[in-house]
Amino acid sequence: MTKHPFLFLIGGILSLIIAMGIGRFAYTPILPIMQNDLSFSDAIAGYLATSNYAGYLLGAILVGVIPLRQHRTLSLRLSLTISILTTACMGLSHSYLIWYVLRFLSGIASAFVFVLASSIVLDKLAARDKTNWSGFFYGGVGLGIFFTGMIIPGLNQSFKWEGAWIGLAVVSVIFAFLVWIWLKDAPLIRGRKIKQEISTQVPPVKWLPWLIAAYGLEGLGYIVTGTFIVSIAEKTSSFSSDATLVWMVVGLAAVPSCIIWSSLAKKWGYVKSLVFAMTIQSVGIAMPVLWMSQTGLVISALLFGATFMGITTLTTTFARQMSPSNSSQIIGHLTAIYAVGQMIGPTIAGILSSFTRDYNAALIGAASVVLVGACLLLKGIQFEKKPNIENAPMNYKKEAL
Repeated sequence: MTKHPFLFLIGGILSLIIAMGIGRFAYTPILPIMQNDLSFSDAIAGYLATSNYAGYLLGAILVGVIPLRQHRTLSLRLSLTISILTTACMGLSHSYLIWYVLRFLSGIASAFVFVLASSIVLDKLAARDKTNWSGFFYGGVGLGIFFTGMIIPGLNQSFKWEGAWIGLAVVSVIFAFLVWIWLKDAPLIRGRKIKQEISTQVPPVKWLPWLIAAYGLEGLGYIVTGTFIVSIAEKTSSFSSDATLVWMVVGLAAVPSCIIWSSLAKKWGYVKSLVFAMTIQSVGIAMPVLWMSQTGLVISALLFGATFMGITTLTTTFARQMSPSNSSQIIGHLTAIYAVGQMIGPTIAGILSSFTRDYNAALIGAASVVLVGACLLLKGIQFEKKPNIENAPMNYKKEAL
């Protein structure tokens, strides 16, 4: 291990591919295939997505409350196991009720993996003075999305949608073996470096609710595209290619996005970068309404993929710098508010699309919500410009922990 000190980063990336790229987001490209075979409505599709995000919300709350600091590796491994099992079982049943339960459990596992892997990897990167490498880690979600978009058509052709779920679970087992070996928690020596990191990065605590609210609105808005973009492509007559192409575009755009946004944050500051990313994303979400064509959908996928994980990277990295001694808890709280938005979004969008027979109202509403979130952050830009920002952190630490 000493010869390869950054293998933990690869382990972290693989854990996100398993729990997020596959466990959570494989549902998006498999959904239209399942609907074509079983003929269930967009409302049912929305309820299934909401079940997953309700589990994600519960998982985020639990991981923020349960003291897991001494058991992060064991908890991560157990969560990965549950994620893989629920993915496999999706292909073994045709019961809506069982699907609801499986997606709910998968959501819980995804939240645990995301928060635990994030806190372990970010802590290790901070200990090595490589926090700016967080973009590589969060790129794992984009890699997982691209991977599922690439192999699901082949799995479906050979084994139908049931085999697609089971095949993804088999691949996840292989990845999990490498996570087991490479991603292990270790006691970190903290002290002087952490104090310095806090003292140069944290805005006044009174601004924190604005960040939380904006992140919740992001969860509410982005998930509409994140759930239905492949179905939208499938139902667009001018889209001549396989609909999963748009999901591959999302994944490809997401892979480098985290690195790019992390670099921009170093140059512009986290808050300004978040405002810019959320504004671009709102345009991407609305694009299929503004330009209903294959080109419009591909541009939508590019803008969406280029921002949704970048926003998560910026927010969680910024939040960890606010409370490095308790990273699991603060990331858990942010993930929880994000999950609240995710839980509401698909249900509203599914009902709206079933009622209106298209996704236009849902997409415009989602784009507006994300844009409002960006506006909520505008006031925070001033804090990153103030030279006396160093005076705020100690007050924050006392109040927040």
